[in-house]
Amino acid sequence: MSSRSGEFKHRVVTRFQRHVANPLNRRLPFQVLLETTGRTSGLPRQTPVGGRRVGDSFWLVSEFGYKSQYVRNIQADPKVRVRIAGRWHHGTAHLLPEDDAVARLRTLPRFNSAAVRAFGIDLLTVRVDLEG
Repeated sequence: MSSRSGEFKHRVVTRFQRHVANPLNRRLPFQVLLETTGRTSGLPRQTPVGGRRVGDSFWLVSEFGYKSQYVRNIQADPKVRVRIAGRWHHGTAHLLPEDDAVARLRTLPRFNSAAVRAFGIDLLTVRVDLEG
């Protein structure tokens, strides 16, 4: 994909997510939410994500890599919260560019993984080490 079409795809998808999908998904009690601290505002930012808890870690793949706002927030402050099955967990997020994100998607919930593969242009694995 050319960088120009990738930029266009990024703008269209993020605009849809920001104004339509995310506000609706945040209200669903079963939706997993990742809460980061806004790197500029310092306010909590909640993003619906797909992923899977494995032991004391939560794994997800960002479809836009380092361009994702929540990834940029993690770079500024890796302390996050994740809402899994309606319960909030504190944790520390780690960006894993060396991980094979496509292979990782095969281990995560199918519906979200299909969307990430379809819309993503720069996949990045994120692992959140959960506290307690």
